[in-house]
Amino acid sequence: MLHIVDDEDVIRDALAWLAQSRGIAARGYKGGEAFLDGIETRIDIAGDCVLLDVRMPGMNGVAVFDQLVARGLLARMPVIFLTGHGDVPMAVDSLKRGAFDFFEKPFNDNQLIDRVEQAMTASRTAHAAAEVQLRLASLSAREREVLDLILAGKMNKVVADKLGISMRTVEVHRAHIFDKMQVKTAVELAGLLK
Repeated sequence: MLHIVDDEDVIRDALAWLAQSRGIAARGYKGGEAFLDGIETRIDIAGDCVLLDVRMPGMNGVAVFDQLVARGLLARMPVIFLTGHGDVPMAVDSLKRGAFDFFEKPFNDNQLIDRVEQAMTASRTAHAAAEVQLRLASLSAREREVLDLILAGKMNKVVADKLGISMRTVEVHRAHIFDKMQVKTAVELAGLLK
């Protein structure tokens, strides 16, 4: 989902149309407060991107950006700033703090949407990596030991001997690991963790 946060109706509508012409779902917000309220209720924001106007009445774009940073959402919701009044120091500061890009109005439509697509890909990648880390964190210490040996290509008997446990216990740990990591084979597991 592309979130377009701009106080100008014409800009929001044009950007939404442009995004939809490339098959990207878009939603417009008249201001920063409306946008932040809108994402409060969303649980899964993987693949999202925010086009954020810098100057708006009420909460400006930089304040909205600060809120996204504070909530730890930048990796899963990259921000591309849009401004008609930007300056080089503002752009540099935004990029240093984690903004995905910074465009001055007027901008090249195709270049902007290309960057939106790149940001959405980066967001999906970051979300997938975070999901894998959550799954890994759900493993017990013993399951982690078994996992490491599985990834090293060790057979169940070798794992059992190395850890001083029965082969049946290794099989149970292996089944739990596959279940928690949401894979069916050791090859799939290795691919997930590469």
